[in-house]
Amino acid sequence: MKHTYIIDGMTCNNCKASVEKYINALENVSHVSVHLENGETEVTMDKHISTELLKKALPEKFTLSEKKEKNIFSSNITIDEEKTKLQQLKPLLLIIFYITTASLLLHYKDWSWNEFMLDFMGLFYIVFSFFKMLDLKGFPESFKMYDPLAKRIPLYGWLYPFIETVLGLMFLMRFEVDIALVVTLIVLGTTTIGVLKTLLDKKHIRCACLGTALKLPMTEATLIENTIMMAMAILMLLNIS
Repeated sequence: MKHTYIIDGMTCNNCKASVEKYINALENVSHVSVHLENGETEVTMDKHISTELLKKALPEKFTLSEKKEKNIFSSNITIDEEKTKLQQLKPLLLIIFYITTASLLLHYKDWSWNEFMLDFMGLFYIVFSFFKMLDLKGFPESFKMYDPLAKRIPLYGWLYPFIETVLGLMFLMRFEVDIALVVTLIVLGTTTIGVLKTLLDKKHIRCACLGTALKLPMTEATLIENTIMMAMAILMLLNIS
């Protein structure tokens, strides 16, 4: 018999290997197939194994639950799924709200759109790079699942949090702003291509925009935040030139 489970907490191939190892060690398990992209694990067993026993077999960082089949006749499915998505995105929305508020307060006495955008972009990079640096080992593995450049050049995934930090400081210190704007368009443009492809392919993977510390799904919100940053960069470049 084969059962499918959802396992949260997997961020890299090492996690995948770990899950396979611990579940395979259980008696009556004949095969384990872990799909890192969507967090699903298929377990083929000779005799039924309870979900609780599978949970106990895994380290605490992993959360296992049975995959429930959707009832196409239920009228509450859309509402429940939307609510879950909003709950998952709450940390991201709160962070963007605070960054926007801080940028506005910095210039409420002497308002300037250019200054507001520079501070917003600077704070955006600093805050987002901070969360990525909380797990410098796990972030590259999660990031390369959708970023085209990180897939081809693993070193880029390792350097990305530091690139964000440098860009953030350049915006906040008003240092070589035109270079920072061009780099922003290249970096975020590349990531946006990967995000768009992931959404079009309807893949269910985690977004690494806030690293691996927060469990965020890849949604349209990721596409929107990148688009806002690129739009600001284009507007600033037009003003500079």
